[in-house]
Amino acid sequence: MSDTNDGPPSGDPPETLAEGPSDDEPRITFYGGRGMSALPIGIFIVWAITQTALWRISDTGGLIVGILVGLIVGMFFVRGDWKTYANTIFEGMTQPVAVTAIVAWIWAGMFAQLLQDGGFVDGLVWFADVAGVGASLFPAITFVLAALFTTGIGTGYGATIAFVGLFFPAGVLLGANPVLLFGAILSGAIFGDNLAPVSDTTIVSAVTQDADIGGVVASRFKYVIIAAVVAFVGYIVAGQAMAGLELGEQARQLLAAESRPIGLVHLISMLVVIGAAVAGRHIVEAISWGIVVAIAFNLVFGLASLSDILLFRAPPDAPLAEPLAGLPILTVVTDPDAVGVTGSLMSGVSGFLELSILVLFIIGAAQIMIRGGAFQAILDWSIEHLATNVRNAELTMVGSAALINAIITINTAAEVAIGPYISKIGERFNLNGYRRANILDGQTAALGYIFPWSGGVLAGYTEMQLLPQQYEWFDQGMLVTPIDVVPFVFQGWLLVAVFIIAAMTGFGREYVIDRESEEVARL
Repeated sequence: MSDTNDGPPSGDPPETLAEGPSDDEPRITFYGGRGMSALPIGIFIVWAITQTALWRISDTGGLIVGILVGLIVGMFFVRGDWKTYANTIFEGMTQPVAVTAIVAWIWAGMFAQLLQDGGFVDGLVWFADVAGVGASLFPAITFVLAALFTTGIGTGYGATIAFVGLFFPAGVLLGANPVLLFGAILSGAIFGDNLAPVSDTTIVSAVTQDADIGGVVASRFKYVIIAAVVAFVGYIVAGQAMAGLELGEQARQLLAAESRPIGLVHLISMLVVIGAAVAGRHIVEAISWGIVVAIAFNLVFGLASLSDILLFRAPPDAPLAEPLAGLPILTVVTDPDAVGVTGSLMSGVSGFLELSILVLFIIGAAQIMIRGGAFQAILDWSIEHLATNVRNAELTMVGSAALINAIITINTAAEVAIGPYISKIGERFNLNGYRRANILDGQTAALGYIFPWSGGVLAGYTEMQLLPQQYEWFDQGMLVTPIDVVPFVFQGWLLVAVFIIAAMTGFGREYVIDRESEEVARL
């Protein structure tokens, strides 16, 4: 049951909605007031826009420098001792949400690399060619598959990495538009991240709004599916209108060379991950089982050797290097520059080290903003001036969740930060927990894969930068910079639009009394 009236059916608004940090939490005072605590993250956002949008430099290392500059500049505006400022950075960097994102990236990176080296892309190219899935349809199909995969495993970041590493090169080789293809992958990740019962954003949105996960998922399906249907049609239409890259006369030769059905055996590896996640296993355990199965398939079917998976390159003067040189995972090299560890597992890990560092510093800067009061000031103003009736309250919830997610680029961290305020605004007008959780998660799931500096986009682009090392035919000109993909993340933009329309029209709106009436009716 829903209601489209502009007021709550019952209940009075509480007097105070926004609360500051408790007395036992550290506080930071800035010259210029609370708003100056947003300076570090503000400098980073300007830096990121300038670097990626204006200068077209998608360098994660450059973004690390940008956030460091912001943190250093912000320090000079702190009143009093800088120790609290520094400790707050570490407080943010040690939050579980940041570590969770990094762990998902690294595990998914290893899994995707194993499937790449095992010829899964070759199998996809073969199947698409045999099934007649052309370049124009491939982005739409990729969107659906990415959505299903993400819904199964519950991590949009992990799914983005896997699909960029596997489906992106296959689609480019078939002639699909790279920008559209990247947008389709991000859109699929948004769908699953928003809907999956095991997704961390789903869990956080439910917990912060005091709602059960099952009810939240069931109630949000109508919003997600509306956006998904329109997005699917959009990718079909755009796929026909947007041409892919010209691979020249070598295109057919490349298709023939990259078409091997045996690589499709790794569909089982992906199904193992999905099955373990659906069965309630932790995402680390689920992907670990997929890694084990992928390694076994690579060795049993001769898709990759043990040295392809892991290889130690030792210098000749190393103890036990020569005596153990017969081991399949050890080789002796005379070139000092060649010393090191290589293979699928190492490549999957090393590709995300810079991104992991960047995310830690971003969360640290966001914590400065929270402890310094800028976050509180934004929410206080919006609650006081915008949330004047239920329609405006919901629009405020949509806008504030979107704004905070633009600042805190890891969507789960943004939900943790904004969740209590969404709850208070909603409770003021007796909006039930399902409605509040859906508004919260809709914005954070969507915008976490749109902005060029957001975690989902950077994770996908980081994986994409590794492709020229994997395929001889893949050159730097095939990479899609994060700013280019922004308009083509259809599911994200449509999901935000659906909630704006829902807030304005009352579509799907439920009050606390609505759910209470349903419970009474069941007795």
